[in-house]
Amino acid sequence: MGATMHALAIAIPTGGIAILAYLVVGLVIGVESMGVPLPGETTLVAAALLASQGDVNIVLVIAAAATGAIVGDSIGYFIGRKAGRGLFERLGRRTHHFSDERIAKAEKYFHKYGVWTVFFGRFVALLRIFAGPMAGMLRMPYPQFLAANAAGGIVWSTTIGVVAYKVGDNADKIFSQVSVWALVVIAVVLVAAYTVYKLRRCTSRGTASAVPAGALSELGALPEPVTAVPTETQTAESSADA
Repeated sequence: MGATMHALAIAIPTGGIAILAYLVVGLVIGVESMGVPLPGETTLVAAALLASQGDVNIVLVIAAAATGAIVGDSIGYFIGRKAGRGLFERLGRRTHHFSDERIAKAEKYFHKYGVWTVFFGRFVALLRIFAGPMAGMLRMPYPQFLAANAAGGIVWSTTIGVVAYKVGDNADKIFSQVSVWALVVIAVVLVAAYTVYKLRRCTSRGTASAVPAGALSELGALPEPVTAVPTETQTAESSADA
């Protein structure tokens, strides 16, 4: 085992620690794709930022993410195909991530867009978790699912990985051109904007609470209903009838 890890460390330019990074990326994204709520996209972004600093290889990061997405989705597909709707019902009783509302929303997308839900669902947090198990539960043909799954996984991992890599690679250049005084001005503007927002919110709450009080005072000023007092004529007529 030690010889194997040493050989892999030699083969990968950034060393043995990089192997762990690739495994973590693939594992987290793979488990998330199986239907477990994990920060797969955040893990990919973090690894891509590390790659921008030369700690890991961005190509291998993207490859690990795509592999984890494709394999994890396929495993989730077969789990959903075998367990059926009962799987989501049991999970819904344990965690809000599988609530009836979310399941119904994901199922609606599948019925409306079909395999495109698998492809574009890779870019949406909710569908990224549900895509594999939901497609299996709905008995989507596996060849169609695999094609959309592979295409979506590759496009998603490449897009997110490259964008995060470019941001990290240019971060030093961007911040080196921004002076300290510019950062101070930005901070002051943000604090002022937040203060104005809180003051307006407090004012609106005060106005809203004052309206019912005023309305109640007006209602309290209304005259009480007057009880009719019988006249002398009515009293005499009542005596005569008796």
